[in-house]
Amino acid sequence: MTNFQRARSEEQREVRRQAILDTTAAMLEEVPIAEISLNELSRRVGLAKSNVLRYFESREAILLELLDRAWRQWVADLPALVHAGVDQDAPVSRRAERFAAVIAGSLAQRRVLCDLLSAQAGVLEHNVSPQVAARYKRAAVANVADIAALARQHLPELGDKAPQLTAAMIMAVGAVWTHARPSPAMLAAYEADLSLTAFKLDFVTALQEMLATLTAGAIARASA
Repeated sequence: MTNFQRARSEEQREVRRQAILDTTAAMLEEVPIAEISLNELSRRVGLAKSNVLRYFESREAILLELLDRAWRQWVADLPALVHAGVDQDAPVSRRAERFAAVIAGSLAQRRVLCDLLSAQAGVLEHNVSPQVAARYKRAAVANVADIAALARQHLPELGDKAPQLTAAMIMAVGAVWTHARPSPAMLAAYEADLSLTAFKLDFVTALQEMLATLTAGAIARASA
């Protein structure tokens, strides 16, 4: 909310822009991405839909910016978590396992980030201009590079495979998150047929196993 009717200065425009982002972020804490609409956002922020579109070209453009914001916050928190969770004197296999465990565990309470990552390619990168898409992708590349540098610090055995590993990890986060959140119909199927529960995933456990496999594979390829 803002206490002025029309944003006349650059400062007021930035205040209104941040209000739109903050309001959308609050909505993401309540409902899934599919239920975020410009109509409801406009109502909550106290602007006409046409005015919201003066600041962001589409719903997806807002969500891409929020994805970058959530991603950067996560990246900022990771160094301390990895430093505390990975023993630099341990064998490489143990460090790789612990690195995967720390990354997976760090995402356990970041539902919004995981939601946005899972929708990134299939939803959020659509209905945006090439300019918005390029701006987001540059930010994503920088975020991947920061995590790759952290991975190389604790797993120097990765060498130049660290960026590839990090990119694969990000794709794995979105995929595992989606599969670990089954639909109501699938949950009912699990309850009706216990033999199907082998396919029911715990997000952190499944992600940790996948990241550990990716990390071990990247190290093996780097040393080949």
